[in-house]
Amino acid sequence: MNASERFFRRYIFSTVRIIVLFLAVNIILVASYFVIAYLGNMATSKFPIEDFSDHVTVTNGEFSADIQAKEMLNNADAWAMILGDDGTVVWEENLPEELPRHYSSMDIAMFSRWYLDDYPTNIAKRQDGLLVIGFPPGSVVNYYFSFKAQYIWPMLFGLAAVFCINILLMIYLFIRNARRVEKAMVPILRGIRHLSSGKPIHLEETGELAEINAGLNKAGDYLLKKDNTRADWIRGISHDIRTPLSVILGYASEIEDTSSLPEAVRNQAGIIRKHSERLKDLVADLNLTTKLEYSMQPMQKQSLDPVELARQAVSEILNDSLSELYELELSEDNPGKSISIVGDQALLSRMLANLIRNCIVHNRNGCKIQVSIGSNDTLCIFSVMDNGCGVSEAQLNALNSDEDISSTQKQTDEMEHGLGLKIVRQIVKAHQGTIHFFETSPIGLNVTVKLPIK
Repeated sequence: MNASERFFRRYIFSTVRIIVLFLAVNIILVASYFVIAYLGNMATSKFPIEDFSDHVTVTNGEFSADIQAKEMLNNADAWAMILGDDGTVVWEENLPEELPRHYSSMDIAMFSRWYLDDYPTNIAKRQDGLLVIGFPPGSVVNYYFSFKAQYIWPMLFGLAAVFCINILLMIYLFIRNARRVEKAMVPILRGIRHLSSGKPIHLEETGELAEINAGLNKAGDYLLKKDNTRADWIRGISHDIRTPLSVILGYASEIEDTSSLPEAVRNQAGIIRKHSERLKDLVADLNLTTKLEYSMQPMQKQSLDPVELARQAVSEILNDSLSELYELELSEDNPGKSISIVGDQALLSRMLANLIRNCIVHNRNGCKIQVSIGSNDTLCIFSVMDNGCGVSEAQLNALNSDEDISSTQKQTDEMEHGLGLKIVRQIVKAHQGTIHFFETSPIGLNVTVKLPIK
């Protein structure tokens, strides 16, 4: 599963969670509303007719209501009456004048379910008659529902099915739209990844996101043109410098080797030669790092012996007039163990040479340099360690975070350009390896490169 699929899958799952949360919150709110409404109705709206009936008594055939009963009616703005067995009103309190004082059995059946001349009513049976409580029109709503029992469960299942179908339809439509957006966004995300890695892109400038595709195409063309211009400029500069630099080196070496010239002139020629060689190395480093960055350096991979590779790199450094201030050693962690890696011999030799020269450059007062070769089941481990001045914690973090730094040392008048370590990183990356920088005890720096074993 690529990054685009993971992104849209998380997007869909998060939306489903939001929908579920939305439904749960709404169900809780609706349930809370009905509970509060029901409790409120029970506490304030429902007239306590049974309690009221207890306050209406009969003495010698005469009905009477106490003061509390009258207060209950006044507080509810209600009226009351008691009907005898023949439907005649035998007692009343606050009964409106327009209402009749006698009711048939049909009238009683009607207002017990619905209304009595727009007055909602509530009834209770007494031993001496039927108590009727009436409320102001519009204050209470009465409804009477009647269903056949056999239709109750089908109706409930039907409502649940309609609810589920609506939810599933909503999720389906959302996923369908999300897939359409994903289909349009995947090329864009892929194009952005290609741009970040310096690869050319070309997106179809059609559909709803055509404007974004056109912008990415334009950005890709601009970056490609810019990179090509820079690479061409570096190649051109390297080519143009090569001839005059060779002339300078040739004449400086000739002057330095001419014994008839004054020693001061010969020393000056030696300084010119030395700095010209540094300039030549700088141009070569610049050209190589450009080729590696833009994958212009062809990889001549072959099976290599890492021990022999390190031995050649160390010999090259020793044969290059290494100062007596430096002690260079080569060792194997597992002597006699056969190790084989696949890589470009020239590039890997350059990697080791740059690491060793980095120890020399940043320890002007001399140091001991140890180059060791080790391995485990899957990796070949190159280690270049010195006991020199070391690096600060900030510089060490910068080295391990792959930041661009000009040098691992404090800036001086002869500060290195930093291309050496950049080239090392590029070579390690081209060989699917890793590089890490460590402090050594008590001082110094240890650089470890791990490359896969053949």
